[in-house]
Amino acid sequence: MQVMPEQLTALETLNTTFFATLSRRHLLGTGLAATLGPSLALTQGVPVAAPLLAKRALQFPRDLGSHPNTAIEWWYVTGALQAQERQYGFQLTFFRSRIPSTQTMRSAFAAKQLIFAHAAVTDVASKRLLHDQRIDRNSGTTTRASVDLAHASEADTDVSLRDWSLRRNSRSYLATVKTSEFAFNLTFTETQPLLLQGDLGLSSKGPQAEHASFYYSLPQLQVAGDLALDTRFMQVTGSAWLDHEWSHSVMPPQAVGWDWIGMNLTDGSALTAFRLRDSTGTAVWAGGSWRAAPGTGQPEIFVPEHVVFKPLRYWQSPATAARYPVEWEVLTGQRRHTVRALVDNQELDSSGSTGAVYWEGLSELLDSESQVVGHGYLEMTGYAKPLKL
Repeated sequence: MQVMPEQLTALETLNTTFFATLSRRHLLGTGLAATLGPSLALTQGVPVAAPLLAKRALQFPRDLGSHPNTAIEWWYVTGALQAQERQYGFQLTFFRSRIPSTQTMRSAFAAKQLIFAHAAVTDVASKRLLHDQRIDRNSGTTTRASVDLAHASEADTDVSLRDWSLRRNSRSYLATVKTSEFAFNLTFTETQPLLLQGDLGLSSKGPQAEHASFYYSLPQLQVAGDLALDTRFMQVTGSAWLDHEWSHSVMPPQAVGWDWIGMNLTDGSALTAFRLRDSTGTAVWAGGSWRAAPGTGQPEIFVPEHVVFKPLRYWQSPATAARYPVEWEVLTGQRRHTVRALVDNQELDSSGSTGAVYWEGLSELLDSESQVVGHGYLEMTGYAKPLKL
């Protein structure tokens, strides 16, 4: 559903049962996020441009935490897991959206922020994707308030929505998720420094300066923990990737969606690449980075002309009829890789709530000689219908 501006002042009266049907990170690509974000604020009926993010040096651990004065923000963890001979993928995202019209309200029950959470598990052997989502309100207090079922700390990574959470402790993170179909408790241990995307952490998302985000990644996280799926309870190990971004506006108006990859290579390297597309499939903007194995040089930050996505194979969803490229050739400067989905059907459909339909799932990375050199996640949006931002 879309929330119109005249409805925003009544958001604090909506109950958790209503919100529980809504979705997560991809809300930045729906009418809800567009309404909540300042990029579509109106002055005498005229759209007002989103404020610019001023380049600055990121400060840690402060910038690991929430930035509630920006319109949108997300913490996004994906990875490949191994349990004996079986392979799994997982994804957990917490997404925060600021509600401009409630910021001056004094009531502790005023919904100053909405926090969404989305979790998914891919079972490669069974070729299936399981997923769940949640949403709740936050009053905007700097401490955990008794009226809040969702919380995002400004001091460090500590975000939760009821019994789902992602928290940092020293050099590790702990993720806890429980659903009716799956659950996981995973610890992510840092093996490499933070990777600042873009210009020392300020990542352009379009030709206009207002379309940018602060963006850092933590690739090559070492994973250990447990995964419960159906009646199985398994100890798992693997590797993961964490992204954290915050912005006022990340999508140029001519873009209808994006393609993104975050890949951990077996030699310790890390590859990020993304492009935003218009309605013809032409890239509006592109970017990403390459960081070689530790000790072998500085990260390479891609300019738009360095990144090219070429579809090689399509899969058509029987549920939505959307056609997704589930195998790509990705060119990043002089490098050429193939990205191949390990399960074709990793589409998530939330059309009954937010209206967003997207593909997001575990994939393998192959080098120019068709040898598997890594694993990670591929995300594709705007194929079933254009995103509205």
